[in-house]
Order: sequence, then structure tokens, then C-alpha cells
Amino acid sequence: MKKHILVVPGDGIGQEVTAVGKQVLEKIAEKYGHEFTYDEALIGHVAIEATGNPLPDETLTKMRASDAVLFGAVGHPKYDNDPTAKVRPEQGLLKMRKELGLFANLRPIKLFDELLEASSIKPEILKGADILFFRELTGDIYFGEKGRKDDGDSAYDIAAYSKYEVERIARKAFEAARTRRKKLCSVDKANVLETSRLWREVVQAIAPEYPDVEVEHQFVDAAAMMLIKDPRRFDVVVTANLFGDILTDEASQIAGSMGMLASASVGESTGVYEPIHGSAHDITGKGVANPMASVLSAALLLDISFGLKEESDAIINAVDQVLKAGYRTRDIADSTTPAEQILNTEAIGQKILELI
Repeated sequence: MKKHILVVPGDGIGQEVTAVGKQVLEKIAEKYGHEFTYDEALIGHVAIEATGNPLPDETLTKMRASDAVLFGAVGHPKYDNDPTAKVRPEQGLLKMRKELGLFANLRPIKLFDELLEASSIKPEILKGADILFFRELTGDIYFGEKGRKDDGDSAYDIAAYSKYEVERIARKAFEAARTRRKKLCSVDKANVLETSRLWREVVQAIAPEYPDVEVEHQFVDAAAMMLIKDPRRFDVVVTANLFGDILTDEASQIAGSMGMLASASVGESTGVYEPIHGSAHDITGKGVANPMASVLSAALLLDISFGLKEESDAIINAVDQVLKAGYRTRDIADSTTPAEQILNTEAIGQKILELI
């Protein structure tokens, strides 16, 4: 198979972890006889520094011309500490999603048994948890009208959804549920928000088309509580942009660390695959970032965009074997992990490559 992959490292540790993700893709191509070509592009803070634009036209052109995008992270502390900044790294991320029509963000929350003790949640609550989140990406408060009034003393952000936006993400979630445990939980705040009432109406209208899928509706506050109390009750979860952002970061603790969670953003064209963690500038350049989320994102890329399930499974199995052998990065190590088995970014990447 011949495919072209665009690597967009972005900011902070994004550059460190995508380097390992790319090495894994190169190893898979070598082992299975595929021909993957690569290019790189800028986004986020590094793009602002180089061009003044968080998503340069050149990057967008390269994205559209590629078969898949392996993405890192965007963000920088200078913008976090300056809420008045007009140009921000995250604008590049939002524009990318809009321009590429990436309306569905898939976030698998799967716990490797070896990391049961890495979470702050009791192992007996966690064991067997396996959740697939569908977060809508192109609507909601992120893209609605926003601004200031009353001489800057009041601010507003408008959340907006249309029927078709809810329908297309709901159908993807229903289809996925059919391939899993046939349970779908739709999360909203329909007791308060008009957008959530539309959301629930649309999901209820579609549900009869999938009689084999059991549908449950939960308010977002109740869902947040149940994720910690009984994560095994969830199979597929579909929710709006803001709720999905918050709930999937919460659910990262089920897997022990945000450094373990991959994601896929798919829609009308090129798919984008990225860790759910941010740019983490507090550890940038120290070589201690966990690259496994980027590695597992590469596995999602092979499976979803290229249909290479065997190759994808080979990566997941290699990560599993590394964990079974007791190797850890510092974010998933505990007091019982021998110091010699706590590896840096490059070293744990090499272990994964060896096992592939």
C-alpha cells in the first residue's frame, strides 16, 4: 500500500511524541511491505512565530493533499497568561477542524490491565473499562458568536447546534455501538439548555433505525459522576463539543494518564490522529514525555484511514507487551516501579519498535 502522511508536531511535547509515532509508522511499513511517504508542516505557536498565522495556508494545503495527518499538540504559556491576545495557537486547531470538516472526534478510553494501579481510582472499579467517546467537533460554544459588551464588563459565548450536525455524529456513534456491546449513552443538559433539547430530540428520532442498540440519555453532571463511580457501565458515549472536551479529560484518569490516550478526528476528508494531551511545556525538552498516546494514535490512523487492522493491532500489542514487561514512563510509574524500568521518551519508543 502507498500512502502519504503529513506529520504536524505543533508545540511543546508534540514535537517529541510525534517523532516516536512516525518511527512506529516507518517500522510498520518496513515489516508489512507498505510505502509511506511523509511531509511536515507548522501549526500553533511555532507557526505564529514563523508566519504570524496559527494555521498557515501552506499547512492546510498539505493537509488536504495527504492521506492522513499525525498531529502533536498546540499551546504555549505566553498565551495562557495573556487572555487579551488576538492571535492564539488554539485558533489553528479550531480552524483545521472546520476547514477539513472534522466533525467527529473518537477517543477510545481503554485500560491496559498493567496500569490498574496507575489510576487514582480503585482497581476493582476500573478493571474491564472500555469506553469509546464520540465528541462533536465543529459546533457548540467553540464556534458560536462571542464578544464583550458594557464597555468590556460583560462577555458572552453563544452555543449553537443545527439538526444535521447532531444527526451526523449520532449516526457514527450508533454504527460504532453496533460493532461493540450495542450500548449508546447520549450525554446532554436537556433540562437547562435549548441546544441540548435539540440534541436529545435528534438522537431519539434516529434511535428506532438502530433497534439492536440500547440507548440511554444522561445529563452531563450525572455522566461525570458515573464515569468515576461505575465506568464499566459505558460502552459508546456521544456528546457535544464542550461536554466531550471535559468528560474525555476526566475519563483519561480511567486509563491512568492522559499520556496513554489516542484520538481520531474524522469527517469529510483527511483524518487527523493525535494524543488527547496538550503541549505540556513544563516537561518540554526534558525527554520524559510519554509517547504512547501518539503511538496509539498511529495505530488508529492505520485502522481507520487505511483499513490496516492487522498492522494497527501489532502496534497495540507492542505497547501492551512493553507494559507487561514492566517498562514505564514517569507519568505511569508508581512506587513499586524499579528505577531502571522508568524510561525516557526515546527509550520507551525503542522498546515498542523492538516488539513490533
